[in-house]
Amino acid sequence: MKARPLAWLEGKRTFILLALAGAALPLMDDSYIGLIATRACIYWILVAGLNLVVGFAGQIAIGWVALLTLGAYTTAVLTAGTVLPVVHPFLALAISGAAGAMFGVVVGLPALRLRTFYFAMTTLGFATIVTQVALAWKGVTGGGIGVPGPVFPAPFDSGWGFYYFCFALAVVSTWMTANIAVSRFGRGLVAIRDAEVAGEASGVSKRSLLTTVFLFSGALAGVAGGLFASLQSYITPDAFTFDLSILFFIAILIGGRGSIVGPLLGTIILTVLPEFAAPLVAWSTFLYAALLLAIVLAMPGGIADLLDVKNRRPLERHREIVPRPEILPRLLGEERENEGLSLSNITLSFGGVRAIAGLDLEIRPGEVHGLIGPNGSGKTTTLNVISGYYAPQSGEVRLGKMALPPGAPQRRASFRIARTFQTPRVIGAESALDNVKTGGMIDGRASFAESLLTLPRHRRDEADLHERAMRALTAVGLEALADVRADRLQHSELRFLEIGRALMLRPACLLLDEPAAGLSAEEIRRLGTLIKAISRAGTAVLLVEHHADLIFDICDRVTVLNLGKVLAAGTPAEIRSHREVVSAYLGA
Repeated sequence: MKARPLAWLEGKRTFILLALAGAALPLMDDSYIGLIATRACIYWILVAGLNLVVGFAGQIAIGWVALLTLGAYTTAVLTAGTVLPVVHPFLALAISGAAGAMFGVVVGLPALRLRTFYFAMTTLGFATIVTQVALAWKGVTGGGIGVPGPVFPAPFDSGWGFYYFCFALAVVSTWMTANIAVSRFGRGLVAIRDAEVAGEASGVSKRSLLTTVFLFSGALAGVAGGLFASLQSYITPDAFTFDLSILFFIAILIGGRGSIVGPLLGTIILTVLPEFAAPLVAWSTFLYAALLLAIVLAMPGGIADLLDVKNRRPLERHREIVPRPEILPRLLGEERENEGLSLSNITLSFGGVRAIAGLDLEIRPGEVHGLIGPNGSGKTTTLNVISGYYAPQSGEVRLGKMALPPGAPQRRASFRIARTFQTPRVIGAESALDNVKTGGMIDGRASFAESLLTLPRHRRDEADLHERAMRALTAVGLEALADVRADRLQHSELRFLEIGRALMLRPACLLLDEPAAGLSAEEIRRLGTLIKAISRAGTAVLLVEHHADLIFDICDRVTVLNLGKVLAAGTPAEIRSHREVVSAYLGA
């Protein structure tokens, strides 16, 4: 079955209607409407790229108007010949895109260290700097007087001709951003936004992915700036107001995060609204804030939620999770020669508290190794050391004969080490299928550019991911819920969904952190059968669990921790009869 991601299907009809309306708009023969429509197209070119930064990656980039300013001045200065010989408008527009891409990375780099409002302040600060440079550099930009905007050659020198040029670029921008939205890169961005830890465990590299997206978004903003300069005819720093920056940001918020068509409609609404409410222009900032408040209160998911009719339909109440372990060999591979995982003399302290003290542990392929102990004994900390979230003060983790680098959790996926979490870390706004696809992030071969243009290798990647993700969902018993948003699933279903995502890595080692928490007795039994089947398919499984019956029923070996040290290790039968274990953990 061919993949048809919800992010694209959500507004397919809306896209078609908007495209037809935009193409037919000149039939109205109204130059004023043409001017508004052209401005909306230009704004959308910028917002289309910014949407990947704000709507998908969740970065609060309020000062993106700085890149519009840079693009506008670059195009205008090059075509006016104030520094260099006069450049052709199309070449100047391309150079503006390149300049926007470069400064997009410059503006975006703080996002790798700063979060939320701190990053927002850096973007606003950059916007202020750009405006001040434009004012001060009078010999080039004309200072407060300004500089003439470019005039594109025929047939784009007329009002409607220029509109069609901007409309075509807006359509191309929409197509490219929609391609990214439904690719592994789009899913990686949403994972950064909603489940960063789980994204890292699946191999999502925040640094490289955000850098690439800032590059692309900046390029679109630079192109939009060049078009804006032509539309304005004459540009001054006064044209790039704080209100304009707020418009771009709010268009995405009222449109809905993780959507393409929602922010598109939001951009159109916010562009048209002030024009038809001219007496209220002075109150534009107030109107934007009021509109945002109304959207947040009335429909927190924005316009996109209104269009997502499918996920408002009621689900079947009494659902059963029925895994199909017989599918695992097809998913994980028929013949695998995995290597075991070993921990040697691991020590880790937090301040004066010794969380792990000289831990030795061996997890063999084809076995389930239980890790038990009282709360605070170091079980989850051990998983975090293996996963790279904590770097031990001493000791090493080895996969076979290879020592794993300390830290760098996003690199663990390349060693085929997968995990689940004590509290399910899923992307609530994405479907169960897309959540599982995130687990196959590292297996994609297509580059960002190939996904941008939906070239053959990208299409092959997506077809392969779709097939494998459906197998993973079937293996864990959730195939009937593939298209349902994760935030509508029951707790037990989220537990199995995490396992399905981990299986996408075809793991050599699978780390399970209390997967039975919150499950019914029958669900625990089925979970045990599934975990046993995963290990028998050649995977080394490390199971942290408080349900002693599950541990002793399915584990081949068990290690008991107490205060960060090994209290006992052996077969389930040996652990059951160990006097200190019974006294410290199992009870009478």
